[in-house]
Parts: sequence; structure tokens; C-alpha cells
Amino acid sequence: VQLQASGGGLVQAGGSLGLSCVASGSIFIINTMGWYRQAPGKQRELVASITTSGRTTYVDSVKGRFTISRDNAKNTVYLQMNSLKPEDTAVYYCNANADILGIPPYWGQGTLVTVSS
Repeated sequence: VQLQASGGGLVQAGGSLGLSCVASGSIFIINTMGWYRQAPGKQRELVASITTSGRTTYVDSVKGRFTISRDNAKNTVYLQMNSLKPEDTAVYYCNANADILGIPPYWGQGTLVTVSS
């Protein structure tokens, strides 16, 4: 499975950005797709995830501001980020999981999101 992320960039606090990630390859094994982020000096954390059936999970710090969605026909997952804060600044990584024991997660290349104050 290959993941190609796009979007990100520089935005002022309070602004919005969107990320997208297209999966290709053996996508039939994928159940959960999501976004992680890693800020300088911090551990990578889960931002949001969505299953094939549409069940979503969000880290508390983005609830009400970020929305994850998925187009299964296009094998694409989206992250709409509104009301961005400087603390959202990080490299964002697309992730895909088969949720099957023994199959490791897949990662896309990171895309930088910078929120200026």
C-alpha cells in the first residue's frame, strides 16, 4: 500500500487548511485510515482516524475544529482543519491500517502545516 498526501502549508491562526491522502496498491486490506502529527521535540500523535464504515476518532485537542472524511470509491481520506492554532503546527502523516494482526501500518510522506500567530 502506498499513500500520497497533499495539502498543508502556512496559514494564520484562525484559518483553515485541508489535507488529502490517496491510497494505492493492495488497498483492499485497509480498514482504518487516519492522520498523525509530530511537532518538533514531541512524539507523533494520532489526530483523527476513520474506518471503512465511517467510524471516526479524534484527539481531544482537535474535536470541534477538525473533520476527517473518507471517499472509499476514490481511496482517499481527507482532513479539514478549521480554527487552526499555533499549537497545530506539525508535520502531518497519513496512515493506513489493515487492523489485522501481523500486518504493519502504512505511512505516507509527511506534509508540513505551519500556523502563525
